[in-house]
Amino acid sequence: MKSAARRSRPRVKKLTRSFFQRPAEEVAQALIGKILVRRLQGKLLRTRLIETEAYLGPDDLASHAAKGRTRRTEVLFGAPGRAYVYLIYGQHEMLNVVAGATGQGQGVLIRAADPLDGWKADLSGPGRLTRALQITRLQNGLDVTRTELYFLDDPDDRPAVQSTKRIGIDYALHWKDAPLRFVDAKSDQRASPDVRHNSAKKLRETS
Repeated sequence: MKSAARRSRPRVKKLTRSFFQRPAEEVAQALIGKILVRRLQGKLLRTRLIETEAYLGPDDLASHAAKGRTRRTEVLFGAPGRAYVYLIYGQHEMLNVVAGATGQGQGVLIRAADPLDGWKADLSGPGRLTRALQITRLQNGLDVTRTELYFLDDPDDRPAVQSTKRIGIDYALHWKDAPLRFVDAKSDQRASPDVRHNSAKKLRETS
């Protein structure tokens, strides 16, 4: 009986390329609650994703793809399931995952996560997350379906996904109001203040 129970229990599985071969908006939502794993110096650092943002390609004025295909955005316009890592403000590395089909320029920014396995780290923003996981532009173009940096699906995890506006893109005209940022309302202790407020309000209204 015990062996049968073990066989029937859902297993945590690595996300394959087909997961990322969807519109960025779908991938960004689906990544909430997934486990990001970083293999580093023989150790595995695991985090549960709680905040992402979708960027929808050249028409999205908040996206790097809006400026066309350049040396910087070559990875973004490439195959899905690759890491797109870039530097902002001269100090913060940002981890994105290419989504959609090759040539569409769609991506998902990994904004925040909760550390797992007793690991103590501040992963409450995209720059803090990459610093803690030692992700730099050296990982730009990395295949996130392999072994150095990858994602796992825990079928028992049921996040409460909520959408809101993206952050820091006031220059993007009407795109700045697009609800393309996704958070897990059940893990709002690490989300930014506006998300905590909106999550609490939504939970009160639906309870």
